Amino acid sequence: MPRVTVIAPPFHSHAAPLSVLAGELRAAGNEVTFACAEPFAPLARTAGVGFAPLTVSRNANTGIARRTVQADDEGRRLEEFLEATRAGAVPALLVQARHRRADMLAEPERVLAELRALHARRPADWYVVDQLSYAVTLAMHCLDLPYATFCPGHPSYLPAAPGALFGVPQAWPRAVRPSAADLRTLREEARANDRSFTALFARFIAHHAPHRPVPSRAFAHCSPSAVVLNYPRLEWLPQRPEGPAYVFSGHLTSADALDPGPFWNSEVGRLRRAGKRLVLVALGTFLSARRDVLESVTRGVLAERNDTSVILAAGDQADALAHLVGPRVAVAATVPQQALLRHVDAMVHHGGNNSFTECLAAGVPALVLPFSSDQFSVAHDAERSGAGLCLDPNRLEANTAGRAVSTLLDAPRHALDALSAHVHAHGPTRAARALSELMRGLRGL
Repeated sequence: MPRVTVIAPPFHSHAAPLSVLAGELRAAGNEVTFACAEPFAPLARTAGVGFAPLTVSRNANTGIARRTVQADDEGRRLEEFLEATRAGAVPALLVQARHRRADMLAEPERVLAELRALHARRPADWYVVDQLSYAVTLAMHCLDLPYATFCPGHPSYLPAAPGALFGVPQAWPRAVRPSAADLRTLREEARANDRSFTALFARFIAHHAPHRPVPSRAFAHCSPSAVVLNYPRLEWLPQRPEGPAYVFSGHLTSADALDPGPFWNSEVGRLRRAGKRLVLVALGTFLSARRDVLESVTRGVLAERNDTSVILAAGDQADALAHLVGPRVAVAATVPQQALLRHVDAMVHHGGNNSFTECLAAGVPALVLPFSSDQFSVAHDAERSGAGLCLDPNRLEANTAGRAVSTLLDAPRHALDALSAHVHAHGPTRAARALSELMRGLRGL
């Protein structure tokens, strides 16, 4: 039986889908180990795979970013980023670019040593590596170990198209269109990062594995064999690096997550009695800190629709937003999002890759409020595919948000239904089988 080790960074939004893939790889006939930081061991148990403790990043996010214990510098960066999101798209992206430059390749020597030791202790026939864990990818390259790349976000995270730069959105939704001057500034920062990062890769390889080739662009470096894209195959997606085979997973939603549990089943029933429609509002593990946006959306939906209730995932703002709780509103720090999507009529989210693909898997339309990272590209795809609408979160008024959600609730869903069927046809089971066949063929297993 082929042995596979899935290496996940200590971020819930990355580790959770990777654990689903790990479980499906086990079902496809592999002996699988899930390697991640200790707090994520329960994900391995749920997936039915082995666990190996491994920390590949000094930053972390176990579910609510502000409540995760981490170094003081990381906490300050998080607060700086959250403040920048209030200034708009480009300011937030510029802060992310500058943070990236200051800490592009954290502890690569330690990661290399720990992966060498892990392979000696628990040798695998091949690995699955998160594309944004650059130190892990670099270690795999230096050790010349066979691996597949997992792309956790928008496919443009692998910037191969002409002029593409990591950190510059591949496309923008209609509601968020930066000025030409702002885009030039952003591209200059991203281009400087591109050069610096590639130089870092080159120096590290020259020192630790001089026999290995140097990638022409570090941000675009991935497995030469296979890349798993946690995304649907959309015809307008950007060009991808040549060489590896590409597997689109469509979504990485766990089949075990279909029941929200007794508490939420009861809450759904209560909210449905007060309003026949139900909307889930969740901005992810970082952006739930934007209490102003959460409150505007909730108040807007309640004012626009007297037949609609709201479930609000408020992160560390749950206590501050407790005054919204009522017959048509439930507020909690965290919610079982994948399970609740089977019980709601629409969602409001930030354009995170997981939220987008989970909505597609559930056939739920979404109002997308993008703040940073690849969320603008995801919001563009949601609009273009007919899966949702987009508004600028920093120009958001309650009545505008309410009208947009109302439009989603009343609109026909032909395009969304077709895309949802496509996503289901290319789900995690099929992706794991395709990846297993590719890697076994390449390894002669």
